[in-house]
Amino acid sequence: MTVSPKSPTARERLEACLAKATDPSGEGSRVYTRLYADRARAEAEAADARARQGLPLGPLDGRIVSVKDLFDMPGEPTTAGSKLLRDAAPATAMAPAIARLRQAGAVIIGKTNMTEFAFSGVGINPHYGTPGNPADRSRIPGGSSSGGAVSVADGMAEITIGSDTGGSTRIPAAMCGIVGLKPSQYRVPTVGAFPLSFALDSIAPMTSSVADCALADAVMAGEAPRPLAPMPLAGLRLGIPRGPLLEGMETEVAQAFEGALDRLGKAGAALADHPLPLLAEMQAVNAKGGFAATEAFFVHRAALDNRPGEFDPIVRGRIERGRTIPAADYIFMQRRRAELIRAMDAALADLDALILPTTPIRAPKIADLAASEEAFTAANMLLLRNTSVGNFFDLCAISLPLPAGLRAGTLPIGLMLMARNGQDHRLLRIAAAVEGLLA
Repeated sequence: MTVSPKSPTARERLEACLAKATDPSGEGSRVYTRLYADRARAEAEAADARARQGLPLGPLDGRIVSVKDLFDMPGEPTTAGSKLLRDAAPATAMAPAIARLRQAGAVIIGKTNMTEFAFSGVGINPHYGTPGNPADRSRIPGGSSSGGAVSVADGMAEITIGSDTGGSTRIPAAMCGIVGLKPSQYRVPTVGAFPLSFALDSIAPMTSSVADCALADAVMAGEAPRPLAPMPLAGLRLGIPRGPLLEGMETEVAQAFEGALDRLGKAGAALADHPLPLLAEMQAVNAKGGFAATEAFFVHRAALDNRPGEFDPIVRGRIERGRTIPAADYIFMQRRRAELIRAMDAALADLDALILPTTPIRAPKIADLAASEEAFTAANMLLLRNTSVGNFFDLCAISLPLPAGLRAGTLPIGLMLMARNGQDHRLLRIAAAVEGLLA
């Protein structure tokens, strides 16, 4: 008689994650800013006890979850990747999104490193170190949720929770070869998450599969997890935004993207070019200064005046841009964006999703970007170019890793799907189908 192998317990899986996180030859010291080893062990043992009794709290019970360093955890300061906040007052309550995960039985293993104040898509952090990309440790992990993406890709966690203001979960997911979601903003509370932009911030998971993303997203949104039946690919209407978002791609990215389109077309998906003239309107609004700089300056104005030398210089420069933006321009940006969100929703009404590369480039070298602010800025703009569209127009979006069979070399490449606001579950079903096809 063949005996089925026993699945590892939550405690066993946690210990495997902790071993990798504390391995001196690994990335753990740059991935985690804080580990909750003792508390996580107690949580894992409680999950195992529930499993033995046949009384799990749900499908996330016992799953190992890391959280970005900008989420409030009671009794400790929320440092948001900055040394400025090491002496901040301790948080008094847990961020609601994280509390919902814990109530569902998730085992919170620790807090993960990030770009200071979440203000770049690169992932370099001069205060706590920069986690190396799992495919090539000399390359960036992507940001701003850098440590979280590496924690999943390196097996130091099963699920990680980050924030996405211009692509900060989808970019590191693409760079590290995992799945990263950006939900419709209203669905997951941002309370208890240190803000970059009140207008654009979203709370989102990164995982190794679409199914796990859907589970974590549902729990954080206060919804009951639903079965994730893949959407039939035949007849699926996918729009290709030919134009600025598909320009300047690395050859390897362009080839991998066209390979994915070819497979989808052969599977019966209806692929059609779908230009987005509203991108020019978005650029005109952002030319006034942008939401992130304006709102980040509001958050950090006292520290900029009193402790400027303690900021990452590149982050400080980006925040300082908000100092001179007039209130009238900020109000214009808000009102015009609201109009454009409605216009984009109408423009996408005949599509199931847009499809495009998550980023037009693969992960650059850390040393190259650290040595030159000009190179850093150029790379950051390219990394954020495609993903930031989803935040500005408040779409839902997801990045999927393209398999080795579609790409040249070893560096990961992401494929992004974007859909209308509120269509999150439908988007996840589409993503599950595309994931199955490409895998």
